[in-house]
Amino acid sequence: MTNRIEAAWCDRPAIEVAPDLIGCTLVRQFPDGLLVRGMIVESEAYAPDDPACHAYRGKTSRNAAMFKSAGHSYVYLIYGLYHCLNVVTEAAGIGSAVLIRALDLDAMPPDLEIKQSAQNAQKPCRIAAGPGKLCRALKIDRTLNGVVYHPDNGLWLEPRAKAISSAEIVQTTRIGITKAAERPWRWYLKGHPAVSRQ
Repeated sequence: MTNRIEAAWCDRPAIEVAPDLIGCTLVRQFPDGLLVRGMIVESEAYAPDDPACHAYRGKTSRNAAMFKSAGHSYVYLIYGLYHCLNVVTEAAGIGSAVLIRALDLDAMPPDLEIKQSAQNAQKPCRIAAGPGKLCRALKIDRTLNGVVYHPDNGLWLEPRAKAISSAEIVQTTRIGITKAAERPWRWYLKGHPAVSRQ
């Protein structure tokens, strides 16, 4: 497979990788072979000197995947309920990553457990509009923590299918955090309905 983002592409500071991931595709292959693709429409960067970064206070059993080399996954659980998916950036031992916040899915994932309401029926684009939602939709949990983004692991990244201008990408402050909330390290595709809400 040649149309795939290699680990070396991620070997840069998170604040460079995060905006470049907008418009790229996250691919999930389920055990039965079914492929679901989602265009990344929102991302956030987390760096080693960042108080909001899980790696800020050093390596632990929970954040160990963040200290792997670029191109690995980092999956963590928040509130004991929701998983969040990250792309590890930079060299091994540094501890930086990009949170994938929202996707525009190309198909309905199998056996997705969502409340059947008029709101959901009218807005299928909102199924992966948030880090917890996208992990639930693509069945991503801690079993995928620390794996390389590669087809062998059922999770990989593909480059942008079409060019996106800088004017189409909005840069703003991160959401859902209390530390270093003023840093403008969140990027999203302007006007896209799948972007998460604060």
